[in-house]
Amino acid sequence: MSTNLKISGALVAFALAVIIGLAIASGDSDEPAAAKPSPQATASTPVVRADTHKLDVAADGKVTLVEFLDFECEACGAVYPLIEELRRQYDGRLTFAIRYFPLPGHRNGKIAAQAVEAASKQDKLEPMYKRMYETQKEWGESKDSKKDVFIGYAEDLGLDMTKFRADLESPETIARIEKDMQDGANLGVVSTPTLFLNGEMMNLESAEQLQADIEAAFTAE
Repeated sequence: MSTNLKISGALVAFALAVIIGLAIASGDSDEPAAAKPSPQATASTPVVRADTHKLDVAADGKVTLVEFLDFECEACGAVYPLIEELRRQYDGRLTFAIRYFPLPGHRNGKIAAQAVEAASKQDKLEPMYKRMYETQKEWGESKDSKKDVFIGYAEDLGLDMTKFRADLESPETIARIEKDMQDGANLGVVSTPTLFLNGEMMNLESAEQLQADIEAAFTAE
């Protein structure tokens, strides 16, 4: 199957998730920022900070894609295969960073972010990041806390559980997530997933458009 076909298939799933989310949402929306202003990063609120988590780092640093995400967001889960395909396609050329933006309507969005952040302190951010999306349908949209489920994921990853439990709800971990959320709000993020390409908020209209914008960024002066 071609790369374009893989991306298009992921986009179909993404679109379906958005439609379902809009149909059942009662307050906040998982809808991507498709028709919202495109504020630029400022000196006071950069899209990428020195401590921002980067899953991929390009040697030339020319093109950076940043996702403000919520691990419980169905639209984020549906766009995840598209992001992973882009990471594979542009491996070594594209810097990809993530920032936490759990939505208030999701019972387990913030504790999921805390689990990923706690895992990052043992160099296991990416495995926990992937586990959250790969299992989202098993724990997402629950009214009950899934803290114990996430602790189980940490055990599966072979983490030091004494450290993980301490980091999971530490003031430092919570402050890190809240800093991302505040930065996102300052930048105009109101829903997830919201993508920034080289500091500019994107209008996520199609997979082909996203890929074209990335290609254009590589060739820009």
